[in-house]
Amino acid sequence: MPIPDFVKDLREKIGQTPLWLAGATAVVVDGDRILLIRRSDTGAWTPITGIIDPGEEPAVTLVREALEEANVSIEVQWLASTWVTRPIRYENGDEARYLDLTFRCRYLGGEPMPVDGEASEVAWFPLDGMPPMGDEMTARVQHALREEGPAYFSREPLSWNG
Repeated sequence: MPIPDFVKDLREKIGQTPLWLAGATAVVVDGDRILLIRRSDTGAWTPITGIIDPGEEPAVTLVREALEEANVSIEVQWLASTWVTRPIRYENGDEARYLDLTFRCRYLGGEPMPVDGEASEVAWFPLDGMPPMGDEMTARVQHALREEGPAYFSREPLSWNG
């Protein structure tokens, strides 16, 4: 997975110390289907995700990530949920935890395909026929598929925050 330059710069200074980062998730919907990617690093099916660059608006992050990862143009519609992820340890030993902002997004166009190596596959699935996903990604999708707000946010630590 490509590492943003600002994270590389931080890692040069702090090594593998856990980082607190902001991330965004795009749940891309087109009618009764959802766009998912198969992550190259884990093989898991997920919505499009990305790290928010310093000073970048989350909606801008997701439009950029959708093009970079899946070759699609999207419109970011609304905030669906926000929470803190589980701690993550990457293969190189780096550790991070994310404040995730999940948004409902609308597909505008483009031929879905892997572009930057972060995804090995990009595919549409019917909303009632999605592949299995981990509990965090499943929850993100479920919140984004709701047609009414307000956005979900936890008022207490989630069980995976331990």
